[in-house]
Amino acid sequence: MSSVRAMPALDRALLGNGIALALLALVAVALARWNAGDWWMASPRSARWFAAGFSLIAYAGICGWLVRRANLRDRVVATSVINDDTLWVVHASQTGFAAEVARLSLTSLERAGAAVQLVDLGRLTTDHLVKARRVLFIVSTTGEGDPPDPAIAFVNQVMTQSLPLASLHYAVLALGDRQYGQFCAFGHRLDDWLRRQGAQPLFDLVEVDNADQSALRHWQHHLGQLSGSTDMPDWSPPRYETWTLAERVESNPGSVGGPAFRIALTPPAETSLAWLPGDIAEIGPRHSAATVAAFVSDAGAPADATVVHADTTERLGDVLARSQLPSPDAVRGHSAQTIADGLVALPHREYSIASLPADGSLQLLVRLMHRPDGACGLGSGWLGVHAPVGGSIALRVRSNPNFHPPLPTTPLILVGNGTGIAGLRAHLKARIAAGARRNWLLFGERQSDRDLHYRQELEQWEAEGFLSRVDLAFSRDGAERRYVQHLLAAQADLLREWVHDGAAIYVCGSLAGMAPGVDAALRDALGDGKVEQLLAEGRYRRDVY
Repeated sequence: MSSVRAMPALDRALLGNGIALALLALVAVALARWNAGDWWMASPRSARWFAAGFSLIAYAGICGWLVRRANLRDRVVATSVINDDTLWVVHASQTGFAAEVARLSLTSLERAGAAVQLVDLGRLTTDHLVKARRVLFIVSTTGEGDPPDPAIAFVNQVMTQSLPLASLHYAVLALGDRQYGQFCAFGHRLDDWLRRQGAQPLFDLVEVDNADQSALRHWQHHLGQLSGSTDMPDWSPPRYETWTLAERVESNPGSVGGPAFRIALTPPAETSLAWLPGDIAEIGPRHSAATVAAFVSDAGAPADATVVHADTTERLGDVLARSQLPSPDAVRGHSAQTIADGLVALPHREYSIASLPADGSLQLLVRLMHRPDGACGLGSGWLGVHAPVGGSIALRVRSNPNFHPPLPTTPLILVGNGTGIAGLRAHLKARIAAGARRNWLLFGERQSDRDLHYRQELEQWEAEGFLSRVDLAFSRDGAERRYVQHLLAAQADLLREWVHDGAAIYVCGSLAGMAPGVDAALRDALGDGKVEQLLAEGRYRRDVY
């Protein structure tokens, strides 16, 4: 596919600067000829004129070389061969912040071993998009919903077309400021256009309000999952509070899917509980005591030595517990303070909150994950196995406006699988408290006798009329593997009826498998146009991970 492109912005700038310099040179020559003699009693000598002229020419040459090098570099980017493994990080920035976040994303992905290419959005052509397989867009919004200046060429020349982008998988990080009415408008506009071209989202659009660090950590959380490097360091560690692990109960003993734990956490004294359904708990994980002890023994590190780390005086062993452990050989023989100075904090972990503040505790449902070497996952191992009940947990609540509840008068279809029932439970509890009864739950797990989390509550709510319909799928109960998306397909007529009545659809659970399966089932039942309308109206929302 061919495309018509205007002269690149950098070429225009280079041409304009060249013309301006040429005109200034002509003026200088004319003035010099007009004033052939000494025009000032302290006029510099000829040698100094020559030196000044040479310096000016050298400066102009260096500037020209730098501009040309940048131009050639961007030309290489714009004409690079796109292969299936390349992950493109594309940015459009008005003030430079989007470009900065793009560079941070690029560095993190490269360190994770991904093949990555950075490019300005204004240099992407239709050819590139059609050939690309994975693209991350990091874009700002300026003014009242306008694209940043470097994106205008892309908007006018590419987004005005219809393109076959079914093979493109993408994600959008939208930067904005909620003080403006059209918050993150260009990011949403780009996301909507890509969906209408058939492109498939890798995960849902992430909004960032005024450089909010928690939203950027959420984006980085997705980058870690995308690259397969879940140990990717946070760009800006959360400012945790110290909560208490009040309760840990295995929810599904004997499940073939592995244990999932109901976790209850209580806040510091005199801290008021405040969050909404859909909000997220950011957890600061720690290594197990056995892992730290093994490292200390191997490295010969003085675990009980006092060090200063992040402006706090504490034991080296405590700092090691919440940090990425270096190679023992790399720190053997070093002082405790030297070791502490080189440590990087473990990345945070995110979990959907399953409770309301009125419950008196922040509740989670955490499935125990395992690494390739069989060790427990970093966050799930800490919460589900290693942290002692009654012990301290580093925690921060992050607002997640994209999954906040609709009005109680809105019928609500709740779709989820596995531990995604946690986020749906918080919504159900809030609606029950508000007296909202038109709620439809569709849920999938592995075994009906093991994995129906919160069984007693769900059965009670259904008996009391707060769940007007419940559809369940358990993939390991029969020869045929049935999942939650199959429930939607089987109830397509009822789904259309609820949507016609104004229902919102909230999905919580697995990004891989469940989320695309549910999306496909919705599109089969409702049509692409209706699903896009629901997205635009905020009636189709997802919290998937």
